[in-house]
Amino acid sequence: MPATPPSICVFCGSRDGDDPAYSASAEALGHLMAREGWRLVYGAGDVGMMGQVARAAQGDGGATFGVIPVHLMAREVGKRDLSQFVITENMHERKKVMYMNADAIVTLPGGAGSLDEFFEVMTWRQLGLHKKPIYLLNINGYWDPLVALIEHMIAHGFAEAGFRDYMSVVSGIDDLAAALRRDFSRRQVADE
Repeated sequence: MPATPPSICVFCGSRDGDDPAYSASAEALGHLMAREGWRLVYGAGDVGMMGQVARAAQGDGGATFGVIPVHLMAREVGKRDLSQFVITENMHERKKVMYMNADAIVTLPGGAGSLDEFFEVMTWRQLGLHKKPIYLLNINGYWDPLVALIEHMIAHGFAEAGFRDYMSVVSGIDDLAAALRRDFSRRQVADE
């Protein structure tokens, strides 16, 4: 029986941000995922970086799995033409469905929602609820203050030193692609 192609949960902004490199990274990630045969799992919006990554993946024939709460259908322009489209009752259910349908997590530049999603999967990892790889795509140093905050939490005794090791910080799509290939290769070996 062939292994199921890996799925990657992508957290990112519902806006484009002020640096064109952010949207370019979202688009490049969508192309990469389609090319590698990896399924995109994301928040089902068709705006900002969310829309960029999904349209790029779709344009190259990639599989897409979107999850959106009913109250964000209009605001985030729910993208109904995905391979799979799920509407949830609330944000908590959205995050759970996204997480449960992914083998790895990638956080691109984004705002408070992306931070909420990132810290939730980091906390679940800290509590031993999963061992999925978590990546911060640190385009042009966007996440440097977040990395510094995590180091600050560790230095002041509010997190164990190993908390930092639950995530990998990568600066570009090529580095991310290489790391994900290694992770998925290990997964395939473990499944055999």
